[in-house]
Amino acid sequence: MKPLQELTRPNIWSLAPYSSARNEYSGHEAHVFLDANENPFGNPLNRYPDPLQHELKERLSQVKGVPADSIFLGNGSDEAIDLLYRCFCQPGIDNVVAIEPTYGMYRVSADINDVEYRPVLLDERYQIQAASLLTACDQHTKLIWICSPNNPTGNNIDREEMLKVIDQFQGIVIIDEAYSDFSRQRPLRLELSLHPNLVVLNTLSKAWASAAIRLGMAFAHSDIIALFNKVKYPYNVNYLTQQQALRILSNQSDVERWVRLILEERSRMIEAFRQLPVCEQVYPTDANFFLARVTDAQAIYDYLVSQGIIVRNRTRVQLCNNCLRITIGTRTENGELLAALRQY
Repeated sequence: MKPLQELTRPNIWSLAPYSSARNEYSGHEAHVFLDANENPFGNPLNRYPDPLQHELKERLSQVKGVPADSIFLGNGSDEAIDLLYRCFCQPGIDNVVAIEPTYGMYRVSADINDVEYRPVLLDERYQIQAASLLTACDQHTKLIWICSPNNPTGNNIDREEMLKVIDQFQGIVIIDEAYSDFSRQRPLRLELSLHPNLVVLNTLSKAWASAAIRLGMAFAHSDIIALFNKVKYPYNVNYLTQQQALRILSNQSDVERWVRLILEERSRMIEAFRQLPVCEQVYPTDANFFLARVTDAQAIYDYLVSQGIIVRNRTRVQLCNNCLRITIGTRTENGELLAALRQY
């Protein structure tokens, strides 16, 4: 890995971050707050939230097995994705490499930040070859994006190939583990100390059933987290989100039960889906969804919409022609989908 200063945009490295009122007295106890021009009435929502989410990070550290100073929290994982471009990529000069197909926000954020996006197609098994990703890089490649389990394909990316990329690339490698709670593969966030150029993304939106509160996580070396904290907006995670996240994190047994039920239902759904006349293939999955090739994805999608059932049509995505991505719902919801397709 190149020195972090060399990878970072010069203006970001030298940036003097905004100092919020809540940061300036950090480390001291206080009970009278006359510093932030807040309304003194309406407690607790009248006060700005903790800008660095200390209590929540300490709880997440226990749950995720990552030191608190290696955790960044944002408004969904999308904030961390955007920050990676803003911290490391010079607009109009630098580029990034990503697997294809994958989560669309990596490309959208590249376009927003005027950064060249270089997709590298997966093979017929939806897997990577480390050499292909590394060959696509040049001296201006700052980031490599890998989602595992991948979206929309659902499968874990080969761990050994990912490690080759991490070990050989001189820039930052991002492994998006949004769906890792549904996978048996050991999360790479647990190996951060071995890889100073690794950033791992995670979220409370999936297994933790908290998509509405928009809490995303990035795990990385504390020096990378410090850069994120320099650039982020001062109060990027609101009080209500922080409090709800603490509540859901105290119900870990519920989450484990939900994951178990989803995995059981996934197995049942895949077996039933394979028997449908419209189904041509169901691809292996390690997530809470599966990708299936069908006879006519657009026509079937339109039919399901007319029945009030929404799935994701991925037929226009590379390597996903005539494919639908189907999230595992409740047994009742899944049954309604199957019943509708049997009538198609």
